[in-house]
Amino acid sequence: MTGAPEPISDAGRTALERELAELRTERAAVAATLSGDDQPGDPADQADELQRADQLDRLDDRITGIEGRLREAAAAGAPSTECVGVGSTVTLRFADADEMTVRIGELAEELDPELVTADSPLGLVLLGRHAGETVEYEAPGGRTTALVLSIGDGSAA
Repeated sequence: MTGAPEPISDAGRTALERELAELRTERAAVAATLSGDDQPGDPADQADELQRADQLDRLDDRITGIEGRLREAAAAGAPSTECVGVGSTVTLRFADADEMTVRIGELAEELDPELVTADSPLGLVLLGRHAGETVEYEAPGGRTTALVLSIGDGSAA
């Protein structure tokens, strides 16, 4: 994204907190199956133990990543209304004169027609832009341009 701490929407925070709770539950279940013995039984038991230890490492990595993202979001505060960032609502006017308001999200939280993820073609060109700027990006129907009419902090979205 921009390299600075990025805000996160309430829905995004909720989704990450839910995932974190699920991962912690799964981690506890996997950790309970590890024997802790230096040399578990036969080679099949050893392979199973190694597979569970690898799974535990993957869970720990994801848990650490989510915890860090939630801390970063808390430090970032509300999105700027001066420049498009994660959490911003952006009103656009397309080349065909249609206007649309979208919300820039970090992840697809749900089926939300107003959500544009920050790593999508439109999201990528909007990040860091200001009201009055024109962006051009590759849409499913071909090259598209849009004028950034206004930027909000996402609180009304």
